[in-house]
Amino acid sequence: MSKVQIYTDGSARGNPDGPGGYGAVLQFLDSKGQLHEKVLSAGYRKTTNNRMELMAAIAALEALNRPCEVDLYSDSKYLTDAFNQRWIDNWVANNWSRGKSGPVKNIDLWERLLDAKVSHRVNFIWVKGHAGHPQNERCDKLATSAADGDNLLVDEGVEN
Repeated sequence: MSKVQIYTDGSARGNPDGPGGYGAVLQFLDSKGQLHEKVLSAGYRKTTNNRMELMAAIAALEALNRPCEVDLYSDSKYLTDAFNQRWIDNWVANNWSRGKSGPVKNIDLWERLLDAKVSHRVNFIWVKGHAGHPQNERCDKLATSAADGDNLLVDEGVEN
């Protein structure tokens, strides 16, 4: 199984429901020890920060073309804790309900993320945002640039 490091970040201007974007950097070493990298980003007209955090992870995992062992780095506790604290297991077991707190938000993206990670072994690692982590800072720039860009996409989970 190939080993891949994925760094992600999401951003939203005027959260919630302003423009937003995500950035992701995928890195792996080939059999000769040479570093390969893929950079992903996209912007959306109207979205939320949490949705963009999820989209960054989804886009990165969907870009993998074979099963991989993944270390996915994110500054989003929303994302990392969902897996590391096993919230996602309870949400699925309870049909996406949080009990008295009501339904889970962003079900469409959580389901897509679960599908995207099914053939991989993913380790979710939290990193402190805006604390000088080079790849996290890079992803932040990708995400904010995408949010500020032209030709923004429609986040159907927000606009429909």
